[in-house]
Amino acid sequence: MSMKKTLGYVLAVLMVFTLAACGSSGTNEEAPAISKPSTEPAAKNADKEEEASGLTGEFEIQYFVGGYGDAWWKEVIDGFQAANPALVIKQSAGSNINEQMRPRWIQGDPPDVVFIDGAGSNERQMIEDDQLLDITEYVNNATNTDGKKLTDILIAQPTAYEGGNSFTLPLVFGSWGLFYDKALFEQNGWTAPTNWNEFVAVSEQIQASGISGLIHTGVYPYYINGGLLDSAMVAANGGDSSILVSQANLEEGSFSSDAVKKALGQIGELVDKGLIDKGAIALNHTDSQAQWLQHKAGFIPNGLWLENEMKKDIPEGFEFGFVPSVAQDAGQNSIVIPYTNTIAIAKDAKNPEAAKAFIEYAFTEANAVRWAELTGALMNVKVDLSGTSASEVVKDAMGFFNSATTTVAQVAVLNADVEKAKQDATVALTVGKITAEQWMKQLEDAAAKARN
Repeated sequence: MSMKKTLGYVLAVLMVFTLAACGSSGTNEEAPAISKPSTEPAAKNADKEEEASGLTGEFEIQYFVGGYGDAWWKEVIDGFQAANPALVIKQSAGSNINEQMRPRWIQGDPPDVVFIDGAGSNERQMIEDDQLLDITEYVNNATNTDGKKLTDILIAQPTAYEGGNSFTLPLVFGSWGLFYDKALFEQNGWTAPTNWNEFVAVSEQIQASGISGLIHTGVYPYYINGGLLDSAMVAANGGDSSILVSQANLEEGSFSSDAVKKALGQIGELVDKGLIDKGAIALNHTDSQAQWLQHKAGFIPNGLWLENEMKKDIPEGFEFGFVPSVAQDAGQNSIVIPYTNTIAIAKDAKNPEAAKAFIEYAFTEANAVRWAELTGALMNVKVDLSGTSASEVVKDAMGFFNSATTTVAQVAVLNADVEKAKQDATVALTVGKITAEQWMKQLEDAAAKARN
């Protein structure tokens, strides 16, 4: 699971060797209203798609088979094949596919489309090696096979690298946030928070009941960074996630701005009030999650994989609740800190027309529903999951992502050394070993060293 999570904030760690260094600038547009899609499998909906486009020749797609399995891929590829019967489709897939395909990428004989996920995948390196097609203009103008503009239905927009160009499209969308037990809250009359004052108030109520307000994964501090601190910095910056982009770009002063100071002060408030479990610093992810499931704490910062990862240990009657952020002031938007897995077109694709057509076919609301049902995760498409077999916590999360009162931050990943400094500083802050000022100095020093 730690491998899967590095795709999340350790996209911060993994993004220096997978998605490294800089996300797109600016903030996301508010989510538009959406219609509820058909939930029929894509292959069964082939007759409802556009008439076969007449695509011919050979088309190859490479995808890693890991925690998401391959059922969705097979179903969608079958539907795409049915819509394009003259196209010869080859699937290069498996748990070791990235290593197996590496020689072909090096030799300039890549597949047409690649899903960048799993061991051996390295998005950043592929971009630096000039292996991926610049899709900036294409994505900005593309529509899916339902006739909907791609950029209008995406939860997270493509990452813009140096120069503002995009080479990948987020296919899988996950979110950091805070989790709680709805049943426990209802039993005690506690209310899920929508802003910082409410969060502190309910955490004090939880603490008064004899359990910790919040527990976290101290051994892997990127959990509390992704699940609490990063959204706090964006909220303190007026909901503008460019603050994270500036940090990813190692801009001087980006770790010591007023917004950073306010966010760190909020963490300090939790420390001063004793609302963070003192034993958390020694816990790994599964231990902290197990203690939370046993009601040793009210909240835990984590990613949307949490329920699936702990499914064998979930007590009877436990109901997963999720909020993407709590640090915002009353009336401010909720902040989503995302992690993604991406899909790309090879620069040397032999059938780029088919590659683009496949993306347009895959990115529909019906296929997004099927992804949720078949993988237990979310596809990067705004969709109504009510009435589907997706898990309740995923449905709750999608409710936030579809809301006009939610801002989705951009994927912005730190230099590996700076990320390590951030983790060390944050965990020290959570136990009162350093002050907010010392946190900022340590990060500014780390960023300066990385720039040089």
